[in-house]
Amino acid sequence: MSFYGLTATALAESIEIQRSSISHLLSGRNRPSLDFVLKVLEKYPEVELYWLLNGKGTFPKEEKVEMATPTLFQENDIENLNEISKDETIDKIIIFYKNGTFKSYKS
Repeated sequence: MSFYGLTATALAESIEIQRSSISHLLSGRNRPSLDFVLKVLEKYPEVELYWLLNGKGTFPKEEKVEMATPTLFQENDIENLNEISKDETIDKIIIFYKNGTFKSYKS
């Protein structure tokens, strides 16, 4: 609240919850509900979820940008990408890993 210069009333109004809910959270009487957490994250996207729930981590949220390493591609793959990009601009590349995770790279 201090980061945004908000009073408890102003925060409650901005995320459309009752002022008493904020009061109960600040006093430690109640823990935040899922509805509260989702409303905060929607209204204030720079709030980091882990920080909000545990008080640990960073606030405001630090953007992490990971770069693909050229060793992920074989030389003929890069040539194929160049052929595609002659007619169109590449907007996003997504790499899917066998463990079910993926990384997305946006230009």
